[in-house]
Amino acid sequence: MKSSILITGGAGFIGANFVPYFLEKYHDYQLINLDKLTYAGDLVNLSEIEVNHLSYTFIEGDICNRVLVEELFNQYDIKGVIHFAAESHVDNSITGPEAFIQTNVNGTFTLIDVARKYWMNAPFDYKEEYKNCRFHHISTDEVYGTLGETGLFTEETPYAPNSPYSASKASSDMIVRSYFHTYGMNVVTTNCSNNYGPKQHKEKLIPTIIRKALASEPIPIYGDGKNIRDWLYVLDHCKGIDLVYHKGKEGETYNIGGRNERDNLYIVDKICTLLDIKHPLKDSTSYKELITFVNDRPGHDQRYAIDATKLESELGWKADEDFESGIVKTVNWYLEEYR
Repeated sequence: MKSSILITGGAGFIGANFVPYFLEKYHDYQLINLDKLTYAGDLVNLSEIEVNHLSYTFIEGDICNRVLVEELFNQYDIKGVIHFAAESHVDNSITGPEAFIQTNVNGTFTLIDVARKYWMNAPFDYKEEYKNCRFHHISTDEVYGTLGETGLFTEETPYAPNSPYSASKASSDMIVRSYFHTYGMNVVTTNCSNNYGPKQHKEKLIPTIIRKALASEPIPIYGDGKNIRDWLYVLDHCKGIDLVYHKGKEGETYNIGGRNERDNLYIVDKICTLLDIKHPLKDSTSYKELITFVNDRPGHDQRYAIDATKLESELGWKADEDFESGIVKTVNWYLEEYR
């Protein structure tokens, strides 16, 4: 009999890359995908999965709905959770922080508390048939705040979130941590750097650059464009999650980063150069002429960069894509999407 895993937010960017990857790699799991289908979730992202796939079930619903989550645990006998679901758009967290607290904090609490009661008799006492059940929480490097010109985030870096989004994710990380220390739950957390690749929401940086360029509209870049991020190709992230879920040590955090630090100026220049080659403008001008600098957003962190040594050395993870190879795959995907 297949073991059921609850995937939350599987119609969003990272989840929708993870679910097909996981279904193709493993045939002994039943995946239950719970997604609220907000602006960030779209079933089109999962169109490659057959509607009648025997190992996959989609449920539209809210992770904050405790009654629904309890019903899913009981109906499908859930024996693992991989928790992607989150409000994640920083700009939206500035204008409407309440939704971020509700989903990221209260939603995470609901999920892990239902799991605890379903899997355990008492603190540090798992029911016999649920001894190997695991709760995997997906988080972000933004919980660590910002870096100076040097240094890297490690798993020991103190939390210093600077936006309502990162504060809500830091809170959810602490909830998960507390359930390990207080109840002895089998939990793991992964904190990733900036993801990019197919299926990302159109308002994120890289899809925005491509979308605006192809529409011959101004390409907006915050501030001076010198904010630095460590870019991680989404499928490499999925492979890291897979490793941690199956082999990570209970109660541990693992950072997943691509070792691809690039500032926004480099990103927009690289994408415009690729588009000039792959989809040149009719008047032979460069897409770079569309680059426009706009007012910086409040609390914009200057630099993120992750040290993934722990994941690499303990579990053998290694990114298959560097930024130069991953961005070509990404641009090619969006050219097909926006044509």
